[in-house]
Amino acid sequence: MKFILLLLFSGSVFAYDYESSPNNYKNSASNYENSPNNWKNSPNNYDNSPNNYGNPRTIYGVDGDSIGYSVPKTGGGMNLFDNDGDRYGYTP
Repeated sequence: MKFILLLLFSGSVFAYDYESSPNNYKNSASNYENSPNNWKNSPNNYDNSPNNYGNPRTIYGVDGDSIGYSVPKTGGGMNLFDNDGDRYGYTP
């Protein structure tokens, strides 16, 4: 259910202002705070691992398999990563 809601939400997000725009540095993948090279975002961090049973950061697909994880951003919002650590989205 979490996965389905995420898809619907991410499909309806539009950057209406600079604050939520991907061109804003605070939302940019080039920003270290949003990078998988930052330990808090790394797929090697146990807090982000699908092997961490009951992990609230894990995002599951409709088949029940882990497809990624979310990491809270310092200023609010979330960064969304696949299991390899590739960032595929964010919420402002």
